[in-house]
Amino acid sequence: MKFCTVALALVALLSSTNAHAEGWLKVDGTKIVDESGQPVILRGIGLGGWMLQEGYMLKLGEIGQQHRIRAKLVELVGEKRTAEFYRAWLDNHTTEADIDQMAKWGFNSVRLPIHFDQLTLPADKEPKRGQDTWLEEGFQRIDRLLEWSRKHGIYLILDLHAAPGGQGNDLAISDRDPTKPSLWESAENQRKTVALWKKLAARYKDEPWIGAYDMINEPNWSFATPGKGNGCDETASKGVWELQQRITKAIREVDQKHIVIIEGNCWGNNYKGLPPAWDANMAISFHKYWNRNDEASIADITKLRTSYGRPIWLGESGENSNVWYRDAIALVEGEGIGWNFWPLKKIGFNQPLEIDPGPGWAKIVAWATGKGRKPDADTAYAAMMTLARNSRFDRNVPKPDVIDAMFRQPRDASYRPFSPRTLDKGVLTIRAVNYDLGPAGVAYQDSADANYHVATGGERTPWNNGTTYRNDGVDIARAADGSPYVGDFVTGEFMRYSADVTRPGRWTVTARVRSAKGGRIGIDERGVIIPAGAAWQTIKLAEIDLPAGPGSAMLRAIDCTDCEVESLSFTPR
Repeated sequence: MKFCTVALALVALLSSTNAHAEGWLKVDGTKIVDESGQPVILRGIGLGGWMLQEGYMLKLGEIGQQHRIRAKLVELVGEKRTAEFYRAWLDNHTTEADIDQMAKWGFNSVRLPIHFDQLTLPADKEPKRGQDTWLEEGFQRIDRLLEWSRKHGIYLILDLHAAPGGQGNDLAISDRDPTKPSLWESAENQRKTVALWKKLAARYKDEPWIGAYDMINEPNWSFATPGKGNGCDETASKGVWELQQRITKAIREVDQKHIVIIEGNCWGNNYKGLPPAWDANMAISFHKYWNRNDEASIADITKLRTSYGRPIWLGESGENSNVWYRDAIALVEGEGIGWNFWPLKKIGFNQPLEIDPGPGWAKIVAWATGKGRKPDADTAYAAMMTLARNSRFDRNVPKPDVIDAMFRQPRDASYRPFSPRTLDKGVLTIRAVNYDLGPAGVAYQDSADANYHVATGGERTPWNNGTTYRNDGVDIARAADGSPYVGDFVTGEFMRYSADVTRPGRWTVTARVRSAKGGRIGIDERGVIIPAGAAWQTIKLAEIDLPAGPGSAMLRAIDCTDCEVESLSFTPR
């Protein structure tokens, strides 16, 4: 489906749906509606990394599971200091300021990935087998999150992301220890999972700002070959359905009002063998990563919505470029499907908030992954506590381009200045990396702008090769002092820069550039030559006449294989 068609469908749909619902959410046929019966499009994001750390979010993907990361930290600084780090992490990572800002951006829901060990002990650590020790501190954290969500008008969706024993062979997402019985191999782990959901439902049964219970995140288990597959070839997944039926039954013993969300095998996407609907207030989740954003990519799940008679919800998606975000959100909202992206923040560039870990964390990462020397305990502890403090909202780096791609661009394909800027009597210098916000082909053009490796069957494709500053296709690098600049600016690519022109006039446009091989760039078709060299140099691009009002200039790579751009300057004549 072409974007313009999706956009028109989306405008029509939004006129009949409610993004700012109030009161209880419930299932009505194939729709999620609010208390007044109005359809609701859930627009949300997950708090990945808060109660459950996945290694890649901390640049520790090679380590993987949280329990392995924790063991490495204990090896560095000891148990007491590691416990202090995790307490500081939990206290700082998610606060009311995060929820407040989410509401201001336009989110109306938040998905909380829960690690079971925040709420109860592992089965093998219980003082008495078959009994459950409840950890009130963890429940109180959820209480506070619910309070903030209620205050700012955001539905809180509880998601059991790490079930007792772990629910699959993708180990990191559920902090699974493969030397111990998984969720599917242990009757006691399953009993504890059911008991945990009943405890949660009893606590929150009267809370309308709890949007739903997402019962088991991304089951990924091959029952025919335990420990070896992710359930994508399973034709029955009987154990997945039976456990979710047991959980639903336990929830309904204490809570008859909240939506329950089911997830299929194969990371929430294999619905083969799904029994007839066992609850009237039930929705179906699917997850979407790294595939095409076309009707074919969601054809199976929309067909299931119709045949099964229940709503579908994009319960997790993201970890891609702004182009992919815009297209995915336009696609699903055009079909009346709500969404929840992943995650709100991490060490990385392609989500709404970036955690700057501080300089010391890289040394811990290097040691933990076998690429550097072991830091001393005091140095490591200081780096750990800096990371914990820097996870707090007021120390995060906001990513306005990501938010623009999620909320404006699915409905508005125009370009806008990256930040307000005015052309007046003085010189205006714009960093090259601050090209306009907007879709590819409008605000910029790049040879690669998203990762589609699931669809292509190839390798993961980077879009911004420097993986820093912005989440578009434009390749951005960092100088020795940390300042960003555009690199790998090659033939056929462009960047647009717009400003409010306060008075008509003529401006001289110059650029600070370099190219080892030499090249040609310009804001007109002829362009100017960049002499070959390793040093930055300032070149005159053109003189342009601009009328008063909104104005823009487009910088093109006319003949480049290695051009780099640091800034553009507009000097009034």
